[in-house]
Amino acid sequence: MSTIERITITLTAEMAQAVRGAVQAGEYASSSEIIREAPRDWRQKRALQEQELGKLRAQVQEGSPTSRPGACATSMPSASSARERNS
Repeated sequence: MSTIERITITLTAEMAQAVRGAVQAGEYASSSEIIREAPRDWRQKRALQEQELGKLRAQVQEGSPTSRPGACATSMPSASSARERNS
């Protein structure tokens, strides 16, 4: 079993009320259970972000057309061409 370490956190009044409300509603057994869920979700989110970033880096290395600098800019009219059309 892993060692448990106690730390102190600070929440806004709204967040603290949301935590208490979830416990009172029976969604969680304790506020600690809710707080422990946050780092698990955070780690999962970061892992997914790393995967996506890895995919984007691979596209850049491969020279994917969707990853070229300015690739999207050509689909947007420039300010000068917009002024010319409106004159």
